[in-house]
Amino acid sequence: MSFKPPRRPHFFYTTAPLPCPYVPGRIERKVVTELAGVSAETLHDRLSRGGFRRSHNIAYAPVCPACSACLPIRIRAADFTPNRTQRRIARLNADLQVQEMPPRATAEQYQLFQAYQHARHGEGDMAAMSFYDYRAMIEDTPIETSVLEFRLPDGRLAGGCLIDRVGDGLSAVYSFFDTALDARSLGTYAVLWLVSRAVELGLPYVYLGYWVAESRKMAYKAKFRPSEVLRGGHWMPLAEPPRITPAKALAEA
Repeated sequence: MSFKPPRRPHFFYTTAPLPCPYVPGRIERKVVTELAGVSAETLHDRLSRGGFRRSHNIAYAPVCPACSACLPIRIRAADFTPNRTQRRIARLNADLQVQEMPPRATAEQYQLFQAYQHARHGEGDMAAMSFYDYRAMIEDTPIETSVLEFRLPDGRLAGGCLIDRVGDGLSAVYSFFDTALDARSLGTYAVLWLVSRAVELGLPYVYLGYWVAESRKMAYKAKFRPSEVLRGGHWMPLAEPPRITPAKALAEA
């Protein structure tokens, strides 16, 4: 008779209420659980399909009181059709070298990460992260994780993207870029690269985290079509926005 060790129970906890970072005036709460042990990857896969996200060795999801603005969103990779702007961004960045690296923090990455935080999120908690904090974000992972490095033709690091491999797709965890290269729209290009990579690997989805219709910072996620959002425990197509003709826009003005 073979010995089977007892399953480690998974406990879920609710965080204390904090101000919402996306919608002013609202309160944020999360449910969290630890990803650890031999079942960490299986649990992470299951939770990802249920709308959870990963940070370090923690999976979390919003459970905000009286608010359901955060919707998990994923792109259907094989069916994705880039729009005109996305095709232009792909051409603009065709000269970049993209390398998929193991989850190992480097001083070069951290320097770019820190510059990005101070330029875009100077008042946020991540702007105060030390190298050791950054290293924990990159390396403290119990699942298959990698770091994309986007390099200019001269070899300089232009951007980075922490990604997870899940059972049915790729999950974009966090991206950061050289803000002097805003004209390249590297955030959009990183998503386009992930969609292409998912198709190569035969994976159906690219997970983009949470889409908040009321947040300008999150608006870009709805521009990748076709995509799906999780509502009421079911993934369903994200409806196309209504087309407004010039005549209609004038009439509504």
